[in-house]
Amino acid sequence: MAERASESEMQVLRALWDEAPQTAADLTARIGAANGWTQATVKTLIARLVQKGAVTAEADGRRYLYRPAIDRAEAVGEESQRFVDRLFGGRVSPLIAHLAEREALSDADIEEIEALLKRLKS
Repeated sequence: MAERASESEMQVLRALWDEAPQTAADLTARIGAANGWTQATVKTLIARLVQKGAVTAEADGRRYLYRPAIDRAEAVGEESQRFVDRLFGGRVSPLIAHLAEREALSDADIEEIEALLKRLKS
């Protein structure tokens, strides 16, 4: 996705990645109530995502069915890279060091990172 999705738009995308296709009414029932969003708000978010090329819309009678047009892994990868670029100059090790210094890493997190590093080295 060339243009970054807002946090609200990401909630719509996550709902579509979990289950697609969905209508605007489906999405409103699924994520609207928890966020205090009306169906009009959800439709606005969907329209933005369609414009960004992140969601497709297919007419189905008087309603539309929405599907993600981008893969979850691709979107997560792009967003992660933007985050690391913006805050850590594109380097991952300062991010890990920051988390470790703030004691934000659990023992399980550390074990997963060690296993990942071991796999990357071999």
